[in-house]
Amino acid sequence: MNRPLDELRYFFTALGYFTRVPVPRWVGFERDYLNAAARYFPLVGAMVGGVAALVYLAALRVFPAGIAVLLSMAATLLLTGAFHEDGLADCADAFGGGYTRDDVLRIMHDSRIGAFGATALVIALALKWQSLAALPPMRAVVLMISGHAASRAFAISYLLTLDYVRAEGKAKPVAQRMSVMSFATAMLFGLPWLLCFGWKFACVSIAVLALLRVVAGRYFVRRIGGYTGDCLGCAQQVFEIAIYLVGLAWTSY
Repeated sequence: MNRPLDELRYFFTALGYFTRVPVPRWVGFERDYLNAAARYFPLVGAMVGGVAALVYLAALRVFPAGIAVLLSMAATLLLTGAFHEDGLADCADAFGGGYTRDDVLRIMHDSRIGAFGATALVIALALKWQSLAALPPMRAVVLMISGHAASRAFAISYLLTLDYVRAEGKAKPVAQRMSVMSFATAMLFGLPWLLCFGWKFACVSIAVLALLRVVAGRYFVRRIGGYTGDCLGCAQQVFEIAIYLVGLAWTSY
């Protein structure tokens, strides 16, 4: 059993990996920390969503809902360094422009953004903006937190079932097989937020996320034989948008 200090170190490792928040020096860094820290990724997501919610509520006192949502999105992009959005753009360029497995991996590794990536980013950001701006304020707040948390929980589920396809890479230390216990812990941090709208909404959201996870996972395997760090970022973005759309449809219904 890990000591509490070890778990705190893993949490700070997750926080430092996925955000630009400074972490204490005593945490240090070891490659092995990242895989152990994976169970805290959804908790970090909930914290990022919490920052978005606070900025949104503060901005809402001065600006219309659309501007308040944009400011909250800007805050999360600054906080995370557009970490997952970068994965979405890289995957869109690679899968859209690559024909062979080697082509896809080469394009995905290229830091430059192409037409597919730019288009994907515009569509993704627009969907987030319009979905959240159309919601009543408190529902938007809850969805911001649950969207960031639950999407990360489902994204790291690929660590449980798929293979990492690069010999090296930024995500390589994370990409060791995740234990069932660690995944259960991640789900505990990521999914309960969905219950804020009731168990029916939570069940529908989880069902939609599970379906998207299967479809995306099979596509990754068919195209490149597994996943990369960019694939995880892309999946997180797709799952987050799906939660917002389900929340909007639920409210409209």
